[in-house]
Amino acid sequence: MKVLMLNPPFLPKFSRTSRSPAVAKGGTIYYPIWLSYATGVLEEAGFQVQLMDAPARGQDLEYVLKRAKQFKPQLIVIDTSTPSIYNDIKVAEALKDATSAFVILVGTHVSALPEQTLKISKNIDAVARREYDYTILELAKFLEAGKRLNTVKGLTYRIGSKIMSNPDRSFIKDLDALPFVSKVYKRHLNIEDYFYAANLHPVVTIIGGRGCIYRCAFCVWPQVISGHQYRMRSPENIIEELEYIKKEMPQVREIFFEDDTGTVNREHMLKLCKLIKERGLDITWSTNARADIPLDVLKEMKSAGCRLLCVGYESGSQEVLNKVHKGTTLEKIKQFADDTKKAGIMVHGCFILGLPYDTRKTIEQTIEFAKELDPNTAQFYPIMVYPGTEAYEWSKREGYLITEDYSKWLTPEGWHNCMVSRPGMNNEELVRLCDEARIRFYFRPSYIFKRMKLSLTDKNEAKRTVKAGKTFFNYLFKLMKKKIRADRNEKTRGISRNTDVQR
Repeated sequence: MKVLMLNPPFLPKFSRTSRSPAVAKGGTIYYPIWLSYATGVLEEAGFQVQLMDAPARGQDLEYVLKRAKQFKPQLIVIDTSTPSIYNDIKVAEALKDATSAFVILVGTHVSALPEQTLKISKNIDAVARREYDYTILELAKFLEAGKRLNTVKGLTYRIGSKIMSNPDRSFIKDLDALPFVSKVYKRHLNIEDYFYAANLHPVVTIIGGRGCIYRCAFCVWPQVISGHQYRMRSPENIIEELEYIKKEMPQVREIFFEDDTGTVNREHMLKLCKLIKERGLDITWSTNARADIPLDVLKEMKSAGCRLLCVGYESGSQEVLNKVHKGTTLEKIKQFADDTKKAGIMVHGCFILGLPYDTRKTIEQTIEFAKELDPNTAQFYPIMVYPGTEAYEWSKREGYLITEDYSKWLTPEGWHNCMVSRPGMNNEELVRLCDEARIRFYFRPSYIFKRMKLSLTDKNEAKRTVKAGKTFFNYLFKLMKKKIRADRNEKTRGISRNTDVQR
């Protein structure tokens, strides 16, 4: 049986797998990591699979249809996201017409709204909810054998005019049983297509564990896909994949662990670091992390090749952090920021403006807090709420969600476009405040000097900065010019008003 796994065409360089899907201002484009893991599971079971990533390759619908007709799949698995959902369904309809294959949608949006999604188009046969690696495998086996689908767990599907939902599938406990995703990348993708602005290029993204024990109100993956129990691969299994990447993909400059919280289990992390050093594995790696890692652990991570941590700081207000269940304190965050500098580990800090209970005052605190923490790079997002999350329900309940037309979730360029407006602070202002925060963070003389010094002393950082900066700093300079013009116009209007008063 042939299976087509598709990250469907949409906007060029659209990162559908990102926790906040969009076209990144810094040029970042994510691997189709969930599709890739499911591809490996299917291939290991003997199915003939093609994995296509249209946004990364710049492929349009016409090209995808041509390839699909040539391949003639019996099953087509299409990734989706909230801002691209209407486009994704149109792609699915076109593929259904072209191939008559069984078409199933996967991803965060359809997992949160399976029945609603199927009602949009009769050409969509099913939705796989939550972690779908083995749901897709079982579906493929049932379709091949001509069996009824009523026992395939995790499946919402169509029977005539009826929509049926089978019970949820349990989360995968034995993650060591999954094939190495890096092998799937090597067979199906061009790793040069993928770029993470904070990481050295080329980068390979893998997962060392799934799920998150924390319950941040805004975070979509744990609430919709992977759950709140952190399940880990064994350190030995991870090491085996790291050795594979080192040997078979020698051009890779950095390995990124896309776990929600890759450092939550200290013992596990320390064992992994020990094994890396014992094997003499000369690699550079980074991971998502919480701002609570002790200095001694940070030093061990650094000695094992850890270059950077991607950290969700989120807010500079303790009240806001408490309200969104972040589970940390400003003092711990400050200590962590100091400790990362002592350990020599870089930090990519993420901040969200417009979180539940945010005010103009707390947003200002967040911007100043970002400058105080002074991470190596920083992201500022407007609050983005996605179906299935507590933040989405909050925005609907309070009447702050201005539309459920998901195509509005992005600007025409594909950038984040906040859909949450509240009294005294509308969605357009939140987007503007994020732009202002970027200018205030990146155009500090101290920051510019630090980046120049680092680029002069580290050629890898120089290359990364140039590649990321081509898009991002061009965007920032345009913002600066726009702000300067606006300030001049405002000053001119002020002078004119004063003159009129004097007259």
